[in-house]
Amino acid sequence: MLAYATRMDKKDTYINRSLPAFVNDLQAKGRYTFARADAAKLMAITDLALEAVLRRLKKRGRIANPRRGFYVIIPLEYREAGCPPASWFIRDLMQFLGQPYYVGLLSAAAIHGAAHQQPMVFQVITDRATRRVRAGRVSIHFHISGRIEKVPVVDLQTETGSMRVSTPEATAFDLVRFAAAAGHVNNVATVLSELSEKLAPAALAKLAGSYAIPEVQRIGYLLEKLGEHELSRPLAGWLAKRRYRPIPLVPGKSVGKIAADPKWRVFPNERVEVDL
Repeated sequence: MLAYATRMDKKDTYINRSLPAFVNDLQAKGRYTFARADAAKLMAITDLALEAVLRRLKKRGRIANPRRGFYVIIPLEYREAGCPPASWFIRDLMQFLGQPYYVGLLSAAAIHGAAHQQPMVFQVITDRATRRVRAGRVSIHFHISGRIEKVPVVDLQTETGSMRVSTPEATAFDLVRFAAAAGHVNNVATVLSELSEKLAPAALAKLAGSYAIPEVQRIGYLLEKLGEHELSRPLAGWLAKRRYRPIPLVPGKSVGKIAADPKWRVFPNERVEVDL
């Protein structure tokens, strides 16, 4: 695990000062997270005393504890919710965990403007199995990808700094790849329809090589079904230079006696309906 350290100035010192003062000073400087280890180093109190004060602050709704040893400061306007939005602390949390990440799937789609169906959870892609986070009304779900370093991302400004978010094209591919986490095929199609105006045909085709061929087939098929021929055409050209076998649109579901789409070689084993 990589070490996480709250961004402190050299002059910051809290010896013989209270933990509430430490928390207030951080918030005054626009910092909303800290590690227990940081507080322990900066304050001349015993571990037992520190733990007792942390518990009191948590009970009072002043801090949230989404992961052991990691704390989020709760400003007054989020006291009822029990935690500020995940975007306020996801970067610091992943640094604390020592894991690469990017915000993806429905959360990224909403950030890029496809917000017809607001996600109930904040979805993050990382490189290993990671337990879900719950703090107040905030819920963060993690999904595993071995290609995380190859996925194009953008650094977007947040209220407290920045966070890594998959590009619209990478978001589109991930929606197809993690279809179950995105609400299955009809919801994926709905979100793709909203996201389509942010997608660039050349960027989609360039990204195809970073994903499995069946995922390229599925996203091409869905885009064509949505009437987005300008977006699907480069993907069809990419596939034409490769060998690809017939696959079901929805993995794990019987294809029965239906014929595969001749262009994409996708068995349409579920009817695609867009909910807009």
